[in-house]
Amino acid sequence: MRRYLFTTDHKMVGLQYFWLSFVAVLIGISLSLLMRFHLVNPNAKVGLFEMLWPTGASGGVMKPELYLSLMTMHGTIMVFFVLSITPQSAFGHFFLPLQIGARRMAFPLLSAFSFWFTACAFVVMTAAFFVQDGAPLSGWTAYPPLSALGAITGPGEGLGQTLWICSIALFCQGAVMGAINFIATVLDLREPGLRLMQLPLTCWNWLVTAVLSLLGFPVLFAACILLLLDRTAGTSFFVPGNLVVSDRAIAHHDGSPLLWQHLFWFFGHPEVYIAILPGMGLISEIISTFARKPVFGYKVMVVATFAIGFLGLLVWGHHMFTSGMSPYSSIAFSVLSMTIGVPSATKTFNWLATLWGGQIELTTAMLFALGFVSVFVTGGLSGIFIGQPLLDLYFHDTYFVVAHFHLIMGVAAVFGIFAGTFYWFPRMFGRMLNETLGRIHFWATFIGVYALFGPMHVAGIAGNPRRYSDFTNFTFLSPLLPLHRFMTWAAFFTAAVQILFLVNVFWSLRRGPRASSDPWSAQTLEWHEMGALQ
Repeated sequence: MRRYLFTTDHKMVGLQYFWLSFVAVLIGISLSLLMRFHLVNPNAKVGLFEMLWPTGASGGVMKPELYLSLMTMHGTIMVFFVLSITPQSAFGHFFLPLQIGARRMAFPLLSAFSFWFTACAFVVMTAAFFVQDGAPLSGWTAYPPLSALGAITGPGEGLGQTLWICSIALFCQGAVMGAINFIATVLDLREPGLRLMQLPLTCWNWLVTAVLSLLGFPVLFAACILLLLDRTAGTSFFVPGNLVVSDRAIAHHDGSPLLWQHLFWFFGHPEVYIAILPGMGLISEIISTFARKPVFGYKVMVVATFAIGFLGLLVWGHHMFTSGMSPYSSIAFSVLSMTIGVPSATKTFNWLATLWGGQIELTTAMLFALGFVSVFVTGGLSGIFIGQPLLDLYFHDTYFVVAHFHLIMGVAAVFGIFAGTFYWFPRMFGRMLNETLGRIHFWATFIGVYALFGPMHVAGIAGNPRRYSDFTNFTFLSPLLPLHRFMTWAAFFTAAVQILFLVNVFWSLRRGPRASSDPWSAQTLEWHEMGALQ
């Protein structure tokens, strides 16, 4: 029991994070499918809905409040408990010590604590589904005053919102513990003679991600404490005066909802790179391995990683162009947002240069790595538009932003997770995944995500607002209903395809061919001692 639950072994902690995120992603995908179903069938009577949510779906018809709570929990679970922990905490804990020749993380007990804080945060978050009035409906960004006033603002904004805040606060503590551990491990536990500029790019990206976590998550933690005080202690950090909600005057004054936005997005934009940077390092390693060439421009890639991390801390304001900020501030944030495209493009060109002239082997891991590059570039191109204040005023509350966000952060990071799973599965479990199933899974997923999120850009350009649970009564949106039906079918197709991945993983754990000591002929240290967990 101690080996599997209360271990301080870095490999087992990595596996704990891996399986936790596995559970989280299944919940997150299920919530998204319920949302997509409702968008094209807003008046459908589903007995299961009424059984699960007697108040939120009385008569079997999903109410707008329930839709918003599903949206809130989908976004929160996917961003925090999937994208934040799988590339960094799961793969990082398992492989960082192995890649630098260390026998453990710098603080093994801190590794265990970081996981258990994260696991407790996940339990608290999912508990919000089961309390009276259910989960919160304030979105994964939890903007006040909606999130700050309690049950008076709507279903789920009572105990459900409080649990959400407590969960995120716990998650922040676990993330900070992990960040300290990663930084200390890279700087202090490298094997003798291994210089920093000899590290694999995965290690550099884990290091920069840890620095971003160390700077970003404490700010979010502080914001959560202030929000909790507004809700429970009568303070007014985020609640302005003269508010009237449900015909009741609110006894708060002089608070600023924009303060929450500044604090949240100071964390929130680095969070994009917390999710994507570990994948960038992994993609660099996979492309190099299966092109049979060293990474092109290693030093430039290291500098680009630090540039992305540094600039990522300075561009939070582009999430607030619609908040009424000074035009001069908007210009500054816009210029910085465009600047961050330079190191990102540098990485992309270096990946292409690594491929050029290489002896390319299209394994499943390599396919997902190339897919990562594709969706990352596609999502980045749409970011050019919403990085302009004038254009963002139109696009900000439309499906254009949903499409951009999901491609650049969600799908790209998930493709990195798939690539890492297929690449490192032999090292983690001592067995090989089925390559045929893997290739079918890749192509079906690749087609599915473009069929799902590509048309969302069109819906956004047409002015389709996000967060609406039912827009069938809007005349100007009626031509978009066939497009939404297509996207819904694409969503269900893409989700169904993931069954192949589940079958592949669980079948291979028991019956997959045993892996050799270095099945990919890689060059990094984690393959030199094949002490994989059996």
